[in-house]
Amino acid sequence: MAAKRSLDGEDVSPNKRTRTQPDKSSADISQEEQERAVGITVFVAPEVPGFECVFKHRYTDFQVHEILPNGHVLHLTDKSEARRPARQTKTEPEPSNGHKIEDPSDEQLGSEDKTQNPPAEDPPAPAVPRQDEDPTLDLPELSVEDRLTLVDIFGNEVTQRIAKLHGAVLQNPERKPREHNTVISDVISEKSKRTEAHMAVRRIFNSKLQTETLQDQPGVIAVKASSPVAVSGARGHHGGDHNGAPAPAKGKVGWQELGGEYLHFTLYKENKDTMEVLSFMASQLKIPARNFEFAGTKDRRGVTVQKVALFRMRAERVANLNRMARGWRAGGFEHKKHGLGLGELAGNEFVLTLRDCHFPSEEGGLDAPRRLELAEKLVSQAAESFKAKGFLNYYGLQRFGSFSTGTHTTGMKILQGDLKGAVESILTYSSDLLPENVGEDSVNKVPQDDIYRADVIRKWREGSANAMDIRDKLPRRFSAESAIMQYLSKKDKKSGKLMQEEDWQGALMQIQRGLRLMYVHAYQSLVWNKVAGKRWELYGEKVVEGDLVIVGEKDGKATSGRVEETDQDGEPIVKPAAEDSVATEDSFTRARPLSKEEAESGKYDIFDLVLPQPGFDVLYPGNEVGKYYEEFMGSEAGGGLDPHKMRRSWKDASLSGSYRKMMARPLNGIVECRVTPYEGADEQLVETDLEKMRKHGRGNGADATAAGASAEGVINEEGSNTVGGADHSGPGHGDQANGVNSKSNIAVVMRFQLGSSQYATMALREMCRGGARAYKPEFNTVR
Repeated sequence: MAAKRSLDGEDVSPNKRTRTQPDKSSADISQEEQERAVGITVFVAPEVPGFECVFKHRYTDFQVHEILPNGHVLHLTDKSEARRPARQTKTEPEPSNGHKIEDPSDEQLGSEDKTQNPPAEDPPAPAVPRQDEDPTLDLPELSVEDRLTLVDIFGNEVTQRIAKLHGAVLQNPERKPREHNTVISDVISEKSKRTEAHMAVRRIFNSKLQTETLQDQPGVIAVKASSPVAVSGARGHHGGDHNGAPAPAKGKVGWQELGGEYLHFTLYKENKDTMEVLSFMASQLKIPARNFEFAGTKDRRGVTVQKVALFRMRAERVANLNRMARGWRAGGFEHKKHGLGLGELAGNEFVLTLRDCHFPSEEGGLDAPRRLELAEKLVSQAAESFKAKGFLNYYGLQRFGSFSTGTHTTGMKILQGDLKGAVESILTYSSDLLPENVGEDSVNKVPQDDIYRADVIRKWREGSANAMDIRDKLPRRFSAESAIMQYLSKKDKKSGKLMQEEDWQGALMQIQRGLRLMYVHAYQSLVWNKVAGKRWELYGEKVVEGDLVIVGEKDGKATSGRVEETDQDGEPIVKPAAEDSVATEDSFTRARPLSKEEAESGKYDIFDLVLPQPGFDVLYPGNEVGKYYEEFMGSEAGGGLDPHKMRRSWKDASLSGSYRKMMARPLNGIVECRVTPYEGADEQLVETDLEKMRKHGRGNGADATAAGASAEGVINEEGSNTVGGADHSGPGHGDQANGVNSKSNIAVVMRFQLGSSQYATMALREMCRGGARAYKPEFNTVR
């Protein structure tokens, strides 16, 4: 019988049940308790009456559209196949990554089968010799100078493996690149050394081998066989690209003629994670999912529209995937000369449907018309207050994970240097979620993915789950847990003993970098939330001496902000896969404290103030707020940390910090609300882009006009009363005689715009005064 595994690296008796750390799902904790735990405690206008409601009852109740820098609100306007470029005069060669481009078969059109080949997101394992390779292969001799160059860069062992790979390529010219081994280097910390490595391999092996820096393992270089396209190119892999699109064949329209090397398109999705969709697309396009560029992952339980870009990808290849799409569509294809970078997202427009609304003073048995009148009055007051006073720019609950052991707890342990504790916190689970403890009456209330997660982790701890079990049974969205368990499970092939069972930093390094950074950023967010609430309690909306403002912002000379690592939902942002790309220090926003005279001058207001996330390269407020950073971070709840000592030997745990506006308010003063009665709990109240396209046809002017219409038109249709916006009266609007107000339930449909990295849930919290309750998606899958 296999010995059980504990995170202490000790074998546990097979006869003794493994003890697991108790962990509640956030569903077991009230929303108010969850908010208080992460510092969300203050309302800007507590005197304004709020109201109770349920949001996200249906995923179409939460619609998000990105706002482009020019102010245009992004909508899906066309999901038809892209126009094909000019006819090719020769067959497109095999792409540089070695995969053939094939049209999907009829069998593939049915569904997005989870058994499809996943994208190359996890760090590749070191290559092992192929069984059919000749171990006595005569390796091409390297000159003494070339060998010394490679040994200086890679070391002797890796150099020998590279030479053997080169020999195998020469010996088996008929093999495709993917059929050869990949050689993985050790970490090369100096960028100049990595540059030398790329150039040396290309020169010494005459472009028969190619190199790339792994994005999820900083400083590590992969050496692999070049594709025929790359070899035939003028220099190395310039003949192709990392998306499998070779240099245009003779007679084929070139990138510049198309408009640029970057394909931009609009991604519309329903009830799916951004990475879930892009991972599927990547598996079909035979490219890594990290090649997609976008401004941020969007909420799963909602209907979202966002811009995505790919380098050197033909529009028709992406458009063809629409035939396999389930819950998503791609459209609006356009080639541009640049990808998606800093400043490509101005914000997001939200169209929210709040159901089952109840208002103060309605318990007296009001009839339907009077109840509707009360609703309109209170919603109007709340909307006006929200528009004028804004809300504290809290990081929302999404930032801190979905279990009681939040991501901020993991981040705190990383900053404390307790890496073992960090791993344990990621692998906690509730025994209530084990299959044997989930009653039949709970089947529809517990997410199946959470049950699978608990079961796999339990079995891994007991030693009955191996790496293959983890890959096959653990849902893909738990990539951090999967990466850690697979890494800690590696055994020596000869002895069968675990090789790295206590390499906690190594285990954490297996997590995709964006997700890995999310943990420490969640701790920063916890501190920021706590400080923001304290600042409001101390001074309210008054500007005082020592408050921080962005340098030059009032004069229009503020520096660009640091590239955001997470979006408004607290999810990691995927950036272009440029080699070793990081935000430059020149792009970092600088802040300064206000003098007493400046604070009293009236030039600055509460919306100008910023608060820092703790780090080694930020300035703290020069008043009581600055002292509170030391007080809270130094406490047990804050981890006993020092805000002035945030450098760590591990780069990913060494935080420079950043600044965030303390207050936020709707962009352009837009807050539109529609109070509407409804009957059925699942009655659709707002159309989606896709529904409008289907209703008005596709591929013509009417289609584009209907689908691209502003949500303002949606807000003011379907017989109801409008608050805070134009009243589009017409047949059936406000028609009590037709029985509109006889419907028993009241909903509020809202439209507003927020800047990037601002949370709609926090805006809604302020407007409803905490009365908005998130519907638990595991209870329902209805649209």
